Amino acid sequence: MAHHSEPILTPRAHARSRGYSGFSGFTLIEMVVVVMLVAILASAAMPLATLQQRRAQEAELRQALRTLRTAIDDYKAAWDAGRIEKRADETGYPPNLLVLVQGVPDVSQAAKPRIYFLRRLPRDPLADRQLPPEQTWGLRAYASPPDSPAAGADVFDVYSRASGTGLDGTPYRSW
Repeated sequence: MAHHSEPILTPRAHARSRGYSGFSGFTLIEMVVVVMLVAILASAAMPLATLQQRRAQEAELRQALRTLRTAIDDYKAAWDAGRIEKRADETGYPPNLLVLVQGVPDVSQAAKPRIYFLRRLPRDPLADRQLPPEQTWGLRAYASPPDSPAAGADVFDVYSRASGTGLDGTPYRSW
């Protein structure tokens, strides 16, 4: 019994013997599927990027509020300690936000060096970027009630004027 065997072919030679050109690559269907998968992944990443940006803005807002409120409290403490000139009609809070950066004379020392409470005035990160930092904040005077803050002769507190609520569900104005 005669045994006839076929020659052993390499994969490329086998493909050529079957009529294929020997070039491997992606078909149009495979390319469309890959593009669709990338598009789906990109569309899923967009909300996450937006959420991350919002978290960053809210963290920046919290930090700016903390910085301003600390500077206002430091101004009041300096006034209470007699380092800032006292007038009968004043509450001891700064007359505006810019005075925290511009400084005030230290009347407790003969040379009267200036006391500075901030290096620069932070801006509300949720406010219009065209406004100067001092105009991005809502101001509450000492004489105004907490449920209806209004500007006045001094700056007792600051708040964000941005509408909307934070990721925790509280309005930005109440932070």
